[in-house]
Amino acid sequence: MKINALNYVDAAERVILALKEENNDRLALTTSKIRGLLSMTASIYTDVQRNRSETLSEELQSRVQYLRMRVAYEAGRDAVVKKFVIKAELLEQLSNIRADKERLLLFCRYMEALVAYHRYHGGNDK
Repeated sequence: MKINALNYVDAAERVILALKEENNDRLALTTSKIRGLLSMTASIYTDVQRNRSETLSEELQSRVQYLRMRVAYEAGRDAVVKKFVIKAELLEQLSNIRADKERLLLFCRYMEALVAYHRYHGGNDK
């Protein structure tokens, strides 16, 4: 799936609805798990917002690579998280960022939309 500034919100909702449908109309992924992934993203987002450059510095690119590794680790620890990571194509989205600031900002907004629709469609806190 190729997300862009015009479709990332709809794409996020489709991911959450697909996960809900696969699990008999309930979300197995907890809010704390999905928010954990968002919090890792949020710190990078804040630093990128301050950066005036059109491209990401090597330090920020390294942080994106670290985030990608952490997403893979969390997916490996929990089958429900893995299903979410695969369905949302998070690893692919992170790989496509490279040094592109706009792609990173879009990814951050996509993660936020995933969390929002997870909550909207009944994600639980357990």
